[in-house]
Amino acid sequence: MTKSKAYFFPLRPQPGSRGRIRLSAKLRSIQLIITLSFTAVAVLVAVIVSSMLYNKFANTAEENANLNMQQIIEQVNYNLELYVKGMSNIFETAEEQVTTSPSIDSPLLYERMDTLMSSREDLVSIAVFTPQGRYVAGTPGQNMRVNTQLQSQSWFTNAQKTPDISYSAPHIQNLFKGQYNWVVSISKMIEYKENEELKRGILLIDFNFRTIDQLSRQVKLGKRGYAYILDSLGNIVYHPQQQLIYAGLKYENVEPVLAYSFRSYLDESTGEKRFITVRTLEETGWKIVGVAYYDEIVTTKRDLNQFLFWFLAAVILCAIAVSIFLSWLIASPIRKLERTVKQVGEGDLNTPINVSGAYEVEQLSRRFNLMLQRIRQLMDQIIYEQETKRKGELEVLQSQINPHFLYNTLNSVVRLAERGKNEEVITMIQSLSKFFRISLSKGNNIITVQEELDHIRHYLVIQSFRFKNKFRFEIKAQDEVLPFQTIKLILQPIVENALYHGIEMSPDEGLILISAELQDNLIVIRVSDNGIGMSKETLHNILSGGSKSTGGSGVGVRNVNERIGLYYGREFGLAFESELEEGTTVTIIFPAIGQNEGQEDTAGGETS
Repeated sequence: MTKSKAYFFPLRPQPGSRGRIRLSAKLRSIQLIITLSFTAVAVLVAVIVSSMLYNKFANTAEENANLNMQQIIEQVNYNLELYVKGMSNIFETAEEQVTTSPSIDSPLLYERMDTLMSSREDLVSIAVFTPQGRYVAGTPGQNMRVNTQLQSQSWFTNAQKTPDISYSAPHIQNLFKGQYNWVVSISKMIEYKENEELKRGILLIDFNFRTIDQLSRQVKLGKRGYAYILDSLGNIVYHPQQQLIYAGLKYENVEPVLAYSFRSYLDESTGEKRFITVRTLEETGWKIVGVAYYDEIVTTKRDLNQFLFWFLAAVILCAIAVSIFLSWLIASPIRKLERTVKQVGEGDLNTPINVSGAYEVEQLSRRFNLMLQRIRQLMDQIIYEQETKRKGELEVLQSQINPHFLYNTLNSVVRLAERGKNEEVITMIQSLSKFFRISLSKGNNIITVQEELDHIRHYLVIQSFRFKNKFRFEIKAQDEVLPFQTIKLILQPIVENALYHGIEMSPDEGLILISAELQDNLIVIRVSDNGIGMSKETLHNILSGGSKSTGGSGVGVRNVNERIGLYYGREFGLAFESELEEGTTVTIIFPAIGQNEGQEDTAGGETS
């Protein structure tokens, strides 16, 4: 069939009128009017004033926010310094009590230790150990745990390395039975008396880390800002998101932090702008790091944005007053155009549009007339194509009654009659008659599942005579699936493939199993055979239409799949499972539609 073509050319002005059209377009252009009035007065003034105000206050707001953040971190640093000094004072008091005691096992020493323990709630334990790790004295008096690996712990080794007080990173205290507190350990090498002999040992005091944790958690730097603590080696002492740090889900760039004791800078290592403020505790060497997000701490900018919003709103109100006058100049022809377009929208495609006014309105009128002309041409083309498609469908229905198949069947009937097999002749002619009756179906393209199964049953009866009982077949269907509707002739091409590509070439007796059932409002029909099966290449050729059975109906498997997809939707169709020397199973899936639901479709297919 030759495709119809339509060519559309733009309207060309006369050579003498080209200059007049351009001049008229410039003088009457809606774009010119709107640009000179609305844009020049409203947008230009608003942008200039807004830029001046924003640049004036933005830097000041940023500096104030940064200063505020520094003051907060300074306060935290001051509070922690006071707390750490208190810890040092407690340690010095305990050290004095131990070194001045006449004996390490003196009851008076234990009494003083208990008094010291009761003076602060955050004190966890006080203990003295020998350099070999033996527990000498302490409070509360609890038994040591086994396998504490005491000599490898940081507080123990640091006390032997330096004569000053050593502060450990937070850790779980695992020395005494029944205690698993999160503590900071303070340790130092001291001298004590035991049995009138002066000995060296390590004094350990554990402080509950809860107080430091509470002081750090009170820091609020915006909605997302926070503070964390590093020791002198860069290990995290405290972080509000410590679990994310350990899991590798959060990253802190600590290298520039370790390089300075007192610093504020802008960090973008994580992909977001963040203000970083660093302060250092003198006693412990710990660094307090404040982190504030740039888009949160500059709150003054947000206030400025609100002011600019109301300022721009006032400018827009003034611009609206101007635009009301301008809209009056162009509204009249547009209203006329709108009324005409409404008539077209109601179905009158023969209504011409002739609107004068601004240049753009005139051009819109002309283009709309061209569009109407194109719509009418397309409608005529659609009518022609639908008629052609209908003729093609009729030709397909006619081609389904294949003369070659009819010839072979009648030839088989003649041979049976010559042999005197009258019952077989009657059975074959009846099956042939019913086969063609269902194939025609009074021109309907939609039949019931019952009819489709009867159609393939008659087809298989005929083929069993032609193939001289080379195969058997079974058809099973649930009763509830039989009244539902289906496209006709979807099983015959599949069974043809099973016969001509599978069973005919197999040396064994063939078996074709056909089943139909209802699953979740879907009709599932399976056609299985025990033939020679198919390779992937053969299956691809069948689906692409490259392989065709001789003596068949002329309607291929690909045609069946396309018809199901067009009628029910692309998510429905055929599914193949095949293995060489094992056989093939074809599954057909489509929605379960009753007679009332499909009535409209079936009615359109009847012919006289």
